[in-house]
Amino acid sequence: MPQRIVLTGGGTAGHVTPNLALIPLLQKDGWEIHYIGSYQGMERELVEPAPGVTYHPIASGKFRRYLDPKNLSDPFRVMKGLAQAHALLGRLRPRVIFSKGGFVSVPVAWAGGMRHIPTVLHESDMTPGLANRLALPMCSVLCTTFPEAAAAVPKKGVWTGAPIRPQLLTGDARRGLAFAGLSSGLPVLLIMGGSSGARAINEAVDAILPDLLRHFQVIHIRGSGSLNPQWNGTPGYAQFEYVKDELNDLFAACDLVLSRAGANAIWEFAALERPMLLIPLPLSASRGDQILNAQSFVKQGMAKMLDQDTMTREKLFDAIMASWAERDAMVAAQRKADSRGGLQRLLEQIYKAADFKPQNS
Repeated sequence: MPQRIVLTGGGTAGHVTPNLALIPLLQKDGWEIHYIGSYQGMERELVEPAPGVTYHPIASGKFRRYLDPKNLSDPFRVMKGLAQAHALLGRLRPRVIFSKGGFVSVPVAWAGGMRHIPTVLHESDMTPGLANRLALPMCSVLCTTFPEAAAAVPKKGVWTGAPIRPQLLTGDARRGLAFAGLSSGLPVLLIMGGSSGARAINEAVDAILPDLLRHFQVIHIRGSGSLNPQWNGTPGYAQFEYVKDELNDLFAACDLVLSRAGANAIWEFAALERPMLLIPLPLSASRGDQILNAQSFVKQGMAKMLDQDTMTREKLFDAIMASWAERDAMVAAQRKADSRGGLQRLLEQIYKAADFKPQNS
């Protein structure tokens, strides 16, 4: 029987990119890779073109904590997805399942538990999201990015760290500057608000941009439909809706990062040793996981943090300048963190659950 693994996870880039990082390593060790995702989610767009990976779409529904008409129909989608996943796993008979979370992963983990297939979860944030909490009873081990998260699940939690994609470390600063149309003069501030952008950050940056440009060149990834034509052609400023292939080069070119506090992103910046000012999603727009992520980084000295709810243009400018002044201390703290070995440690946990030893080990 072929040596098969099923990967799952979706809804956001953070639930997909760790799977993409694992795929080349799994293929190198001879695994036949199948991916179970949704019909129309981001994961299908990112994973289906991957060479050597078979994509299987299933129905999925969202578990909402708020009133919404879809709350009436989504449970039926989840049950349909569970039936589809159960049938798929029966046909594929994988040796192990790896789930990165997101609501499409829940029926896969449940079906895996019903079929007694070892399942490994990975949680990026300080506290498990709802999807991983629902899947936890069916899993063999919960791998975590933050040590605090593993300690909170003592029977199944194992700290592995962030599964940093190796391609992240191959960026070229000169290519990044050329792509953005910038020079090697003033330091570069990279601003990004997550995969869909951040309106509050964009508007605050717009208010202080002329002041920022006296100290920095600025690369601003604003999100879909959020470009500001007012700044077109502004020397030292480059704005993009979204960057894909050139993103590693932009990371290499920057000297300071202003970002949301999604776990995957901030651990990537830590691996690159980039000082950070984090503006996490507020409680009004999230379950508070980004706030906890940012607080952990601040506690470790790896980043500075600014509260969006109390942010003003003056506070933002002052926080950026203070972060730049403390950049060396942040980089020193990041060097102490073992942020580049997470992918290999995660792979080891998957292989342990599968009772598999690669030939080159």
